[in-house]
Amino acid sequence: MNKETISVFDIFKIGVGPSSSHTLGPWRAALRFVDTIRQHGIDKVASVKVLLYGSLAKTGKGHGTDVAVILGLNGEDPVTFDVNQITPRIQSIGENRKLVLGLEKQISFNPETDVVFLMDESLPFHPNAVTFLCSFTDGAEIAETFYSIGGGFVVKEGEDGSGANTVELPFPIDKADDLLHWCRKTGLSISEVVMENEHAWRSEEDTKRGVLRIWETMRDCIYRGCHITGELPGGLHVTRRAAALNKRLLNGKTYNNHAEWVEAIRSGGQHFQYTLDWVSCFALAVNEENASFSRVVTAPTNGAAGVVPAVLQYYIAFCDGFDDEKIIQFLLTASEIGSIFKKGATLSAAMGGCQAEIGVSSAMAAAALTECLGGNARQCMMAAEIAMEHHLGLTCDPVGGLVQVPCIERNTMGAIKAITASQLALQSNPDNARVSLDHVVKTMWNTALDMNHKYKETAEGGLALHIPISLPEC
Repeated sequence: MNKETISVFDIFKIGVGPSSSHTLGPWRAALRFVDTIRQHGIDKVASVKVLLYGSLAKTGKGHGTDVAVILGLNGEDPVTFDVNQITPRIQSIGENRKLVLGLEKQISFNPETDVVFLMDESLPFHPNAVTFLCSFTDGAEIAETFYSIGGGFVVKEGEDGSGANTVELPFPIDKADDLLHWCRKTGLSISEVVMENEHAWRSEEDTKRGVLRIWETMRDCIYRGCHITGELPGGLHVTRRAAALNKRLLNGKTYNNHAEWVEAIRSGGQHFQYTLDWVSCFALAVNEENASFSRVVTAPTNGAAGVVPAVLQYYIAFCDGFDDEKIIQFLLTASEIGSIFKKGATLSAAMGGCQAEIGVSSAMAAAALTECLGGNARQCMMAAEIAMEHHLGLTCDPVGGLVQVPCIERNTMGAIKAITASQLALQSNPDNARVSLDHVVKTMWNTALDMNHKYKETAEGGLALHIPISLPEC
């Protein structure tokens, strides 16, 4: 088990779709390599080359890995870069065969030959590996290998993965039993324990401001996705559904912003089918945006980015959760559950299949909703356990290497399971539970180790193998 100190802002990262491990991670790795180049003299660079291994090679085209590393080498920030400029920027680099390394020096760069997809080669540490090579005009050469280990986390070869910003936390947590211990000892809720730990990095005011920025990005993604029609990029000809569903459910109601939209949703009542449709709509909206290289938040990954926002939006629209403090409480609780899964198992579909993405996100959302609805710490962990228990063994088999089929619909399933798990936990006595959250984390990891590699984000098994398509990235 990794001994890590993980912040809420490590679990929730603002970035660009469609994949945290195949897009955001390699993008961040490229930025780190540019920093290394600067130490050797960026003005003396002659050439740069990128080698993609394993899962990054096999599904890299569909996941936009080549786009990510190019933009990273160009020095663009995935948090702030205008997503509307991605396509024109990449087209310009391809046509001119030039990029501005670190936004400082123009070098020759041909995406067709300088980004190499090594389909039949993998490195032992992790399936998501990328090596950057740089040659200088004085004949010197440097190389660095990075592993994108899920959820946008990146480890350079030779690092231990604990990160450079390790701090001393007042309530150290490696597993669910640790979290339960601190909640019992202090009388604090899960979100309150998390907030106390966040003080090791920054003030409470800064944490709250940052968490609300995370929510604002999620909120804008949901709202945007509910109002854009058309076909998703990539060649599968998948039609967006969230906007049409939003329009049909509102049945002519008018609004001008998110707050008015929520009121319009609420005015439709709370009967089961109506609520169920909205939860699906929220999740579809986020992951249709994710598939379109739009701005999303890892929760804990991009492929599962719709579950937590959908359940939070459900809480806001149907459970009177439209309050900044409740939103902060929700996201803090969710982040700690994601952290426990990262430490005890994995957030990487290339390591654990989709149980590591949709399963973890469903567990995060279930625990968060449970606390916000008045559940105690044990009920929150019970909800997380129930949600993951019913995602165990879920494979990752993206058709065409794209984060579309079955990924988008899986977010709706994860959100609905999270709400169901929360309701079950709230109506149950944890004393009678036979499976603990730590048990299910361990089971998930053992399942990941046993899972055939072709079901781990390779597009070589499952639906990816049996759906008749003719995309080159398959």
